[in-house]
Amino acid sequence: MNELYRSKEAFLKYLDAIRGYSPLTIRSYHDAIDEMLRYAEISNEADEIAINLMPLRLRIASLKSKTIAAKLSAVRSYVKYLRSEGQSVELRGDESVKIPKTLPKPISHDHILHALQYAEPTAKLAITLLYTLGLRISELTHLRLSDMGDRWCRIRGKGDKERDIPMLEHIALMVEAYQRIHPSKEYVFEALGEKLSENSLRYTIIKAFAKVGLKVTPHQLRHTYATELLNNGARIADVSELLGHASMATTQIYTKLGNALKMDHYRQSHPLCRRDEASE
Repeated sequence: MNELYRSKEAFLKYLDAIRGYSPLTIRSYHDAIDEMLRYAEISNEADEIAINLMPLRLRIASLKSKTIAAKLSAVRSYVKYLRSEGQSVELRGDESVKIPKTLPKPISHDHILHALQYAEPTAKLAITLLYTLGLRISELTHLRLSDMGDRWCRIRGKGDKERDIPMLEHIALMVEAYQRIHPSKEYVFEALGEKLSENSLRYTIIKAFAKVGLKVTPHQLRHTYATELLNNGARIADVSELLGHASMATTQIYTKLGNALKMDHYRQSHPLCRRDEASE
């Protein structure tokens, strides 16, 4: 990282002395590169520096498109300069990936715990599964008992693509306890022998939060799951795979990691994981 900061200063001098850029333009390059160094995911892989811009792009997604383009252009120029100086650099996350300008507002961990205290069994389990597994409401609806193991849960997402998500022991015990109260044949959530609909589960979850004065949607819980993991040090590649972002998984941004590494990062990053460790 220090090497990149030193190279940045050399690059800015190059823009001034060789390219003849104005002080204002050089300042904008300085700020854009500093922002990249602060928020991008940077790693040394063999003799190559890998720079993943996706965390930066998520951070600046709400800015005007012209501003975003200028920032990314400055970063590309810097990387081009590094390569011209003999440095091997791989720039990831620079593809044309649509990032929504507005993302669902995450819910605080404390607010979720507060709602869980007053939730009835179906709502409590549904909220917990969305929050600890990062599911879509459609995936929760189709969640089968046979998909859930002791430590992993197999999810069938969009396009019937499967992914395995770490599942905490006390979550598995919650499912078992729920089944003793509301036994089902195939799906986790059933009523009168039929799978509960998305609308039914959505209403149950929204009502549970409304009971404590909060307006929360199921998708906000999925977004909160991702936000908690990223804010606590999980790699964006891990989080993307856990969320089942199939369209991004085809790019170099989101590389598949081994299950052991995913479990390690998950246990270190999710607040409910830390609760499990404290009880051991």
